[in-house]
Amino acid sequence: MAFTVWVIIQSRNLFGVIVLGGIYSFLMATVLVAMDAVDVAMTEASVGAGISTVLLLGALYLCRSEEARPMHKPWLPFIVSVAVAGVLVYGTLGLPEFSDPQATIHHHVVPRYLNEIQQEVDVPNVVTAVLASYRGYDTLGETTVVFTAGAGVIALLRRRRKGRSS
Repeated sequence: MAFTVWVIIQSRNLFGVIVLGGIYSFLMATVLVAMDAVDVAMTEASVGAGISTVLLLGALYLCRSEEARPMHKPWLPFIVSVAVAGVLVYGTLGLPEFSDPQATIHHHVVPRYLNEIQQEVDVPNVVTAVLASYRGYDTLGETTVVFTAGAGVIALLRRRRKGRSS
């Protein structure tokens, strides 16, 4: 995955960047499968590698296939990116260790989901119940974002065709 990111950073061919982004999403999906998060892996593969790649290819149709070289060195965006990365890393220092059974979530949230999900939702699969019921608005929001992006690309492509015919 790190090699894929390095090649993406070095590349100026936007088609190659889109294809490598799709490959990165598939690699991330395999990591998620290895972590036993199959539902998240399927979402990553379908949205990250599938829909996003198609939408980006549609957007690429509207512009050039080569990224223009910057007129100057982009130091300000680089410094901002490093600062944001530093803040994010600092924010993770207080998190519990991965799969720590003594983490706070395992004492409050997880027992409630496991013990009360049958009475509240009546769906036998806990993951499906959480995604469809407790996180329903979040899932609806994600679906709305993907739909809006798709509608935007379609609107741009239709505009381009009308401009070509006249």
